[in-house]
Amino acid sequence: MNTLPLFGLSVLMSFIAFGIVTGTYIWPRLQMARRDEALIALTVPHTFRFIGLSLLIPGVVSPALPSAFSFPAAYGDLVAAILAILTIWSLSARAGLATLMAWVFNLWGAVDLFVAFYQGLFGVRIRPGGLGAAFFIPTVLVPPLIVTHGLMFWVLLRKAIRHAASSESRGLPGANVDPLLKPLH
Repeated sequence: MNTLPLFGLSVLMSFIAFGIVTGTYIWPRLQMARRDEALIALTVPHTFRFIGLSLLIPGVVSPALPSAFSFPAAYGDLVAAILAILTIWSLSARAGLATLMAWVFNLWGAVDLFVAFYQGLFGVRIRPGGLGAAFFIPTVLVPPLIVTHGLMFWVLLRKAIRHAASSESRGLPGANVDPLLKPLH
C-alpha cells in the first residue's frame, strides 16, 4: 500500500485543524497583544522541538531511516529549541538584542522545518513508515510550528510596516492604523 497519500492527507488535516485554532483563539489575541507578548506566546511551542532528537533513536524510527535526513533534522530542531528558549528569555528581560534574537530564531526555525520537509520528501525520499513513531512529528507537530513561524514573521514585520506607513502619512487620519489590517480599496 502506498502510504504517501495518507501522509499528505495527515499533514493537510493538521494545517486545517491548526488554522481553525489560529483563527478562533490565536489571531484575535495577537492583534491586541504587545509585540513582546505576542512573540513570546508564538515562541513557546518551539521550546519542545527537542522532540526531534527522537529521529536518532532506533526503535522509535526505522533503522533504515537515512542519517542524511535524521541527523540534520534532529540537531536542527535541538538548535531551534535552544534558540526559542534564548528568545523567550531575551524578550522577557527586554534585552537590547531581543528583536534580533527573535529574528535569528524565527529564520533558523522556519528554514530548518522547510529543509527537513524537503529533504525527507525529495532528497532522501523517506517513506512515512520509515519514521515509525516519529510519524507524528511531521504530521501533527510541524504544521502548527510552520503556522507560528508565519505569525511571528507577521508580528516582526508589522512594526516596521506600521512605522514606515505612519512616517509617510504624518498628520493624516488613520496613519496609525496597522496597514495589514486596513481594507483594500
